[in-house]
Amino acid sequence: MRERVSGYICLEYYNRRMRNNKGVNLGRYLKWQAFFMFLFCLLNTATGQIRYTIPEEMRTGLFVGDVGKDLGLDVKRLVSGRARLVIDDSKQYVELNRNKGHLVVKDRIDREQLCGQKSPCSIGLEILLENPLEFFSVTIEIQDINDHAPIFSKKEITLEISESTPIGTVFLLDTAADPDVGLNSLQSYSLKPTDNFALKQHVRPDGSKYAEIVLQSVLDREKQSEHLLVLTAVDGGDPPRSGTVKVHVTVLDANDNGPIFTDSMYKASVAENAAKRTMIIKVSASDADEGYNGNVNYSFTHIGEDAAHLFRINAHTGEINLIGNLDFESIQHYEINLQAKDPGGLTGASKLFIDVLDANDNSPIITMTSFSGRIQEDSPSGTVVALISVQDLDSGKNGQVRLSLEQNSPFAIKPSPRKYYTLVTDAPLDREKLSSFNLTLVASDEGTPSLFSKKTIYLDITDINDNAPVFSQSEYKTYILENNSPGVSLLSLQATDPDAGQNARISYYLIDTNVNGSPASTFFSVNADNGILHAVQTFDYEQMKAFKIHVRAQDGGSPPLDSNATVFVSVKDKNDNAPQVLYPVQSGGSVVAEIVPRSADVGYLVTKVVAVDVDSGQNAWLSYKLQKATDRALFEVGLQNGEIRTVRQVTDKDAVKQRLAVVVEDNGQPSRSATVNVNVALADSFPEVLSELTDFTHDKEYNDNLTFYLVLALAAVSFLFVTCLVVIISVKIYRWRQSRLYCKSNLPVIPYYPPRYADSVGTGTLQHVHNYEIYRTSDSRKSDIKYFGPVSQSLISVAASGTESLPKETRTSDCTESASTLVSL
Repeated sequence: MRERVSGYICLEYYNRRMRNNKGVNLGRYLKWQAFFMFLFCLLNTATGQIRYTIPEEMRTGLFVGDVGKDLGLDVKRLVSGRARLVIDDSKQYVELNRNKGHLVVKDRIDREQLCGQKSPCSIGLEILLENPLEFFSVTIEIQDINDHAPIFSKKEITLEISESTPIGTVFLLDTAADPDVGLNSLQSYSLKPTDNFALKQHVRPDGSKYAEIVLQSVLDREKQSEHLLVLTAVDGGDPPRSGTVKVHVTVLDANDNGPIFTDSMYKASVAENAAKRTMIIKVSASDADEGYNGNVNYSFTHIGEDAAHLFRINAHTGEINLIGNLDFESIQHYEINLQAKDPGGLTGASKLFIDVLDANDNSPIITMTSFSGRIQEDSPSGTVVALISVQDLDSGKNGQVRLSLEQNSPFAIKPSPRKYYTLVTDAPLDREKLSSFNLTLVASDEGTPSLFSKKTIYLDITDINDNAPVFSQSEYKTYILENNSPGVSLLSLQATDPDAGQNARISYYLIDTNVNGSPASTFFSVNADNGILHAVQTFDYEQMKAFKIHVRAQDGGSPPLDSNATVFVSVKDKNDNAPQVLYPVQSGGSVVAEIVPRSADVGYLVTKVVAVDVDSGQNAWLSYKLQKATDRALFEVGLQNGEIRTVRQVTDKDAVKQRLAVVVEDNGQPSRSATVNVNVALADSFPEVLSELTDFTHDKEYNDNLTFYLVLALAAVSFLFVTCLVVIISVKIYRWRQSRLYCKSNLPVIPYYPPRYADSVGTGTLQHVHNYEIYRTSDSRKSDIKYFGPVSQSLISVAASGTESLPKETRTSDCTESASTLVSL
């Protein structure tokens, strides 16, 4: 990179030449030299600036940069211009090879010595050429290498921490120093081991890092008085360098341990004639603390007045001496509480039992040495229930005792060494039969007379899980109304368990077997705590009428015991379905018409309404009512059978087309109903019936044709400029199509079968009738009528699609024959 600089560089060069030529005539020098130098600087000064980057610690003579090439100067110019380096620093780290135009390392460069922690680190120098004068700046940036490892100022860090220091206390550690910069500087610390201390690292605002250790577990000097840790500092170089320092932690003692007697209980015996100052026993206690905290003083606590004037303890040695006269007949046994106390006030306790020896004037003493007061019911024979000590303060035969049970029980007494007895089981136990025993122990000596003593103990038989839960019933029956709400309770199942405690705690579970092809849990759930059976979903009687499920009762023993019960759930029907009319069929595309002759008698069977209800019981009991009719006085509906019959004689005044609305209603609460429409034609002749049937079926066709012609009219108006032509062509086409339709009509066909005018018992006015098939088009002038043989049908079905619902004989498609038949009619 090259750039122009100001003329002050030339003046600076001029001043340097003046300083180097002090012996020259200043007057003449100033006169000529100043002139030429000033003129030279103004006209010929050219400067440039280049920058190189090298790592530190490069060997002498290594290449730094090609100055001639980077400044655009050839070697001849460097030689002729006597190129040289101008360095402000006293130490020259690089030199210029004028013959090659290269900058090379002259002396070892230590970045840390040159710049310290400053970053970036660079060296500035100038290249000066003469004739003409040229001045170039060169900057050499020194990059850091990881040539230093982190170093701690001390070889060992010593910490003194009291064992009573709370967890979470923080201790600051010495910081490691690394003269490198950037990633090569100190990056992290690590600590080993971390059993008692954890390491925390922090960064100061200037970017330096330091470490602390945090106490994470309680120190115990008595277990470990010293801890040796190793703190490691690691930089981020590649490869990384590290430095370590030992951290020596000394645990200072705290008075956290009380004195402990060597025995939890001391026993001693002394003859009643023993002399004063006789040492009875020496007790001792130790304190785990050290130094002053480990001193122990002994004393009696809670000593009775009877023993206070008989015994004394040495506070420093623990010796217990007799200081009074013993009376065996008054007191045979002394129980003294011992206390050991350190200077910090911590204490330890023990007991001293002193027996006074005498003749056979005392009864045996029964002591329950080991007795829990309970035994498990499945304990085998020979299981030890209690360890019993029987003592007689007498000696010899007077001190020999026997122990027995006063009553019969599944227990026995067996002797053990040193006047101990064991109470053991002698027969199987059953807590469910007898849950506890009151046992009387009898101890007697062999003196004369024999003395004895009794002791009653209470023994509780603990339960084991040896009984499974039992349901009150092996099978349960319940019901639920359909359309129930999810979550409704059906039944409360109860099971009992004669065991006790956790073994009698019963939980209920639904056995997830398949019910009607689905898991039982999709239909029911059972409360694990109280055994209440719930319905999970809504049931539909019409889909499922009954369920068989299994419920398990399981106790809380280990291992648990269980038993099962079967639950039969029946779904009760609700009136949730309306009646469905099967006949007459109601559809939007067809009309069913019943033909009633005007000569029909009273009670003539017109038709029968057939309906069903998918519900059951009284919800499916159907009744029929006439809701509305063209003439309500003409027809009636059977309440139970749905038969429509005439109530009176048909007259000429009655309309040919009769419409009846029949309501079918079930007997549910609330009841549901369905309505069916019945069309009845009152006619004696075929044309009259045909006309009325046309009214039934072709209203919609008439409206559709009317809409079609209106659309055609609107289209014709839109094309007025061709109106005449369209009319002529339309008339021609219309006439041609009419002639074709007369012979081959595919339009809807209305089959018509005149009735026999007969009722359900076969009576009527006409015994023989003829059937006619009428082929009707939208234009009634173009129709075909075909003659058929006699039939006996009273039902006419006219479909809007033109299809026939009743069987007929083979048609004749001959146009001429159909036309002749029409003329003959």
